[in-house]
Amino acid sequence: MSLKSTIYKILRIWNDVDAVRKGRVGKRIGRRVTGKATGKMMRKLFK
Repeated sequence: MSLKSTIYKILRIWNDVDAVRKGRVGKRIGRRVTGKATGKMMRKLFK
C-alpha cells in the first residue's frame, strides 16, 4: 500500500469522526452513497 492511499484512508476515518462530532453523519453518508452510485453509472457508460 502506498503512502498516498494510507493518508487518504486515515483522512476518510478522520472526517467520519468529525462528522459524528458535528452531527452531520446523515449528510456524509448520503453524499458517499450518491458518489459511489454515480461512479458505477459512469463506469458502465464509458466501458
